[in-house]
Amino acid sequence: MISERVKRVLSAVSLALIVLLFATPLFASEADLVIPPLSAAQNNLLMIGFVICFLGMGFGYFMYAKVKKIRAHKSMLDVAEIIFQTCSTYLIQQGKLLLILFAFIGSCIFYYFGFLQHMGMGDVMLILAWTVVGILGSYGVAWFGIRMNTLANARMAFASLEGKPMKLLDIPLTAGMSIGVLLVCVELIMMLIILVFMPREVAGAAFIGFAIGESLGASALRICGGIFTKIADIGSDLMKIVFTIKEDDPRNPGVIADCTGDNAGDSVGPTADGFETYGVTGVALISFIVLACLPQYQAELLVWIFVMRVLMIVTSIGSYFVNKMITDSLWGGKEKVNFEAALTSLVWITSIVSIVVTFIISKWQLGHYPNELWFKLSVIISCGTLAAALIPELVKVFTSSNSRHVAEVVTASREGGPSLNILSGLVAGNFAAFWIGMAITALMFIAYYTSTFGLSAFMEYSSVFAFGLVAFGMLGMGPVTIAVDSYGPVTDNAQSIYELSLIETIPNVEKEIEKDFGFKPRFDVAKHYLEENDSCGNTFKATAKPVLIGTAVVGATTMIFSLILLLRKALGIQPEMLLNLLNPYTLLGLLCGGAVIYWFTGASMQAVVTGSYRAVQYIKEHIKLDDAASLSASTENSKEVVKICTVYAQKGMFNIFIAIFLFALAFAFLSAPVRGPESTSFFISYLISIAVFGLYQALFMANGGGCWDNAKKVIEVDLKEKGTPLHAAAVIGDTVGDPYKDTSSVALNPIIKFTTLFGILAMEIAIAPDMRNSAIVVGAIFLAIALVFVYRSFYSMRIPLEK
Repeated sequence: MISERVKRVLSAVSLALIVLLFATPLFASEADLVIPPLSAAQNNLLMIGFVICFLGMGFGYFMYAKVKKIRAHKSMLDVAEIIFQTCSTYLIQQGKLLLILFAFIGSCIFYYFGFLQHMGMGDVMLILAWTVVGILGSYGVAWFGIRMNTLANARMAFASLEGKPMKLLDIPLTAGMSIGVLLVCVELIMMLIILVFMPREVAGAAFIGFAIGESLGASALRICGGIFTKIADIGSDLMKIVFTIKEDDPRNPGVIADCTGDNAGDSVGPTADGFETYGVTGVALISFIVLACLPQYQAELLVWIFVMRVLMIVTSIGSYFVNKMITDSLWGGKEKVNFEAALTSLVWITSIVSIVVTFIISKWQLGHYPNELWFKLSVIISCGTLAAALIPELVKVFTSSNSRHVAEVVTASREGGPSLNILSGLVAGNFAAFWIGMAITALMFIAYYTSTFGLSAFMEYSSVFAFGLVAFGMLGMGPVTIAVDSYGPVTDNAQSIYELSLIETIPNVEKEIEKDFGFKPRFDVAKHYLEENDSCGNTFKATAKPVLIGTAVVGATTMIFSLILLLRKALGIQPEMLLNLLNPYTLLGLLCGGAVIYWFTGASMQAVVTGSYRAVQYIKEHIKLDDAASLSASTENSKEVVKICTVYAQKGMFNIFIAIFLFALAFAFLSAPVRGPESTSFFISYLISIAVFGLYQALFMANGGGCWDNAKKVIEVDLKEKGTPLHAAAVIGDTVGDPYKDTSSVALNPIIKFTTLFGILAMEIAIAPDMRNSAIVVGAIFLAIALVFVYRSFYSMRIPLEK
């Protein structure tokens, strides 16, 4: 529930928005995104895209049905159903909160298009409807993600008893491909509808509204899910040290909450985030094409972009089946499987196939244009596709259970305990940020250099378009990227379900399984397979994060430049004036962006710290481990832990999101050209700073956290030293890494995108001629309210101090 103090602050925000609503008369913007008309042949080509997307959705459903019909023991299915029902309750709560957040965003959209652009009420309602569709898209695929994963985790847990590791590879990968393909297809269908069927005069605005809706939904679900999962994870993990109990001990009330959190943080968040990533990156490129490309090339380039997006579905599905044939031939029937190698081969096969298809289709579609346009665009996109395969390899250097950095953390922990464990993980995170940053820079330079060979004949500032295409290429194997990311929560939950089912203690269970399922259960190897595969899942959860984060930054570059072009059209300000270090507002904006990133990191972790404190406090008071106690946790106690996680996740997310929203409005208004055009540089620099600081903060935190996580797995699986001081040190390091990798770092992706997208809307409102006289005052009001929420993000969330 929202406290009375929050309600008072909401009233203040609403009052500020009302002041904004009546502060200025009508203003007709000169910066409309007008989508060019398409020819009959182009429309027919996009219709084929619709068909492929619907077939892709059919594939996603087929994979869903394939997993669902796998049989499993009732004890495991029952646990999985409890987890799903708990996740459903959590998502319903999130849906209610999204309604509140939409009120803020919707009021700004209504004001901008209805009052500033004086569109007809029907058009404004259409744009708002697409914003709602964007929110529902992120929210809907999140529902599908948890349903798919909670079906797969029980079946994987039971399959481990067969002693056939290939099944343990196939089940989570099938589930992941189902989510990945369906997600991309749904997002593409929505964007194709806007491109093909929406009236030209509102299609551009509909794209922006849809992308803002996606970003709002993903931001809220990512932030809240990241806080929820780590409160539960830390609360559950610390009990292993405090009471010296085993992993996922059923008597621990935090375990059910941890399982729910695995889905809230590692399924709901990434699925919504992935959905938003593909939409926002596409909208960034669409905006640039409409604003910067010569009119005669706009329609063809838009269609080419969508053809490339549709082909990612075909190449990903085809690569999945090729990889399955290879892995079946290498490890079919064997008792030892290299899970990481199987997923790595899938990523590389998809990357290579995608690059080849990019060149072939680009030649077919754009081959008639001069300057070998098709070849240069293919090279640029391929830089991004290569990055999507190369970045995971770099991530594995720092997070894989076989890496030297993880070995370093284990060795340091043996002699130095938690202290050296944490310091070694920080080293890995910093080194990872350096190498991944250098790799992205190198590939972006190749893209830029390629753009200098004639792309200027087709557009202005071709290098910026090249950077956007790099982000686009990073998503060229989208379904597979989502699939390997979704692999992790299935493997993680499978371990927990195995323990929570208490299947080893069920009387005559061996005979029952042999009779009903046709095999003799192998309790001796089941848990080892699950733990080994969980380590693989941890690694590939880590590999997907920098890819999505990288697209946020590279794609934001294109969106920011689209804003710069809008400012040039509306105010006549040249880009060189805005991106000039001799302009003092540039440095001020860079400083503010960095400050906001560090506040966000602290605020998101503060919610985890306080929520974990409450969860640990409750679990310690209510856990029962005596001989007379039940072997399973109290359902009532488990629900209470879930409630604690939900309350602190929503409180933390609400403070953070409203502050981010208000910062965008405040800094846009404070950048309004009251005394001259120089001040507009402040907001542009703020957005650039958010992207760059956010990139390196996220890379550092995600990879440091992944290194700590798999160091713990090495100690548990390879060294078999559970319950030792070495294990305790690794658990402490992992609890530090939990909010690093699964809360703050991953939420920076949608935060960067939302700030950039909403920033375009905020800046358009701020530069209205009759707004300029009051812009500084209104901006100061928004900034003051934002600082209230910054204050609340710590002082209303902190742990009560002991007297």
